[in-house]
Amino acid sequence: MQFEDLLASITPETFERLVSAVEIGRWPDGVALSERQKEDTIQLVMAYQAKYCPSDEPFRVGADGLLVTRSKREMRDAAATPKGERIASFSLNQEDSK
Repeated sequence: MQFEDLLASITPETFERLVSAVEIGRWPDGVALSERQKEDTIQLVMAYQAKYCPSDEPFRVGADGLLVTRSKREMRDAAATPKGERIASFSLNQEDSK
């Protein structure tokens, strides 16, 4: 089986189980992952995420397997609010808060 075929055969449920195994270091039956299994599972999870779980994260692996980064300007522009719109407003005068 080719790697692309393996990725295509993974169901969302299987993907979640793989992610869980990497996070806790054990398979669902409680058996610990070996170092080799951990490495292979992380690689598989990253490849699946890159191909089937598009993300706007600033640093991620793209569908082509290359690292995708956003510039500071792109991140700042994405976080900017329209002019005149406030996210929050606080009074600096303690008497106003009573």
